[in-house]
Amino acid sequence: MRRLFYKGILADKIKITGQDAHHLMHVMRAKAGQEVTVVDDEGSVALMEMTAFTAESVELTLKERLEGNTESPLELTLVQCLLKADKMDWVVQKAVELGADRICPVASQNCVVQYDNKKAEQRRQRWQKIADEAAKQCGRTKLLKVEPICSFKEWLAKSSFSEENPLYFCYENEEQKILKESLRENKSLKATSLIGPEGGFTLEEAQATEEAGGKSVTLGPRILRAETAALASLSVIQYELGDLG
Repeated sequence: MRRLFYKGILADKIKITGQDAHHLMHVMRAKAGQEVTVVDDEGSVALMEMTAFTAESVELTLKERLEGNTESPLELTLVQCLLKADKMDWVVQKAVELGADRICPVASQNCVVQYDNKKAEQRRQRWQKIADEAAKQCGRTKLLKVEPICSFKEWLAKSSFSEENPLYFCYENEEQKILKESLRENKSLKATSLIGPEGGFTLEEAQATEEAGGKSVTLGPRILRAETAALASLSVIQYELGDLG
């Protein structure tokens, strides 16, 4: 069943506008009497019936409130150094499915792709749309936020990490500390995973991350592609601290 996110609080009657209304009327060819699942800004979920249409809106009538919270207790952020477009699209989609709350795309020194300001905002909007659609398809009750692209230095300068807000720095040259061990030492319900680009991190970036409080960890003895590392780290963190365990 189609899932919609409503910008407001559920009531007996609400109106859907914008792209969601266009999709219902012109893509799905919706008719009065058909039902949709709606999630509001507070995460409340309800079964609603389409009862009226205008040129720009669809009126929905409440049928049944549902118990539908699918969010992890963990506040999880993925900081992903820019990947080639199709790989980044895939990472964004799967991060939503794995329960991440936020993605910060950053441009590090070895990133293959580079965007000017206009292109960077276009990519962010594309990733946000992918994230929104993924949230609807996998039954999330909260939309993941895609932050604007910034440089690695800018992101690090505006970030702050601690035992209560740990950064797990998945580093290809780390050989001793595995992610699982670090997670079991720190049971905070807030976590950030940092993943490099196809070309990996520079030594300067690695040193700056550790100086900022990042916990250098390995994901195992095998060499993982950047997009694989992103999903592996999110899965391990959710298993140890979230709702996959």
